[in-house]
Amino acid sequence: MKIFARIRWAYATIIIFIALTLSIILFPFFKSPKSQKIAAKFIQLLTWFDIEVIGKEDENAQMFLLNHQSDLDIEIMELVVKRRLTWVAKKELFDVPFFGLALKLPEDIAVDREDKKSLIKLLKDAKDRISKGRTLVIFPEGTRSRNAKMLPFKNGAKLIADKFELRVQPVVLIDTAKCYDIKKFHYEPKTIKVIFMDSFVADKNDENWLKDLRKKMQKVYDEHTSS
Repeated sequence: MKIFARIRWAYATIIIFIALTLSIILFPFFKSPKSQKIAAKFIQLLTWFDIEVIGKEDENAQMFLLNHQSDLDIEIMELVVKRRLTWVAKKELFDVPFFGLALKLPEDIAVDREDKKSLIKLLKDAKDRISKGRTLVIFPEGTRSRNAKMLPFKNGAKLIADKFELRVQPVVLIDTAKCYDIKKFHYEPKTIKVIFMDSFVADKNDENWLKDLRKKMQKVYDEHTSS
């Protein structure tokens, strides 16, 4: 019944907010990535979802590209990957009180889509994080998709990967929106699949690799949701 789903959603949202607070409080003591990992584990333990990992993480990957459906996507990735991640997100999120602080403390990267000069800063910030041994994580759709079809991929991920010839690993998340959907006020504990696809080195001479990748990721998504 919808009423119970909404009660579960309210509970899960409170837990996520507490975890966000926890990551900020713990940051001066544990730094990144421990504070984020602890907060993500806190959410999983108190909201009861499970994770099934398919495929293998490439420990040499310098960039992960993920499909995006839910606010849980970040926590899922923090749980399955133990190394230090750098999230690339739109600048508006960094301006949100409290939530923005949780992004700024671990030095995640802000992208201002309205300012063309921000591309220079984006490349500079990406180079800095890579030089520190951190792994970039980008949602190439740019925002959450509202159905089973991935949105067109924005070119920012390709720009960074091509510039620094990064090893890229696509990751497909299954059922995160069915688990937690902030716009539908819905939460239901589920087993979320995390599918690591084969990694590759970005080839700037291939103008279509990002578009082709979207098709491959969509195919993997369709195969695992129809099964």
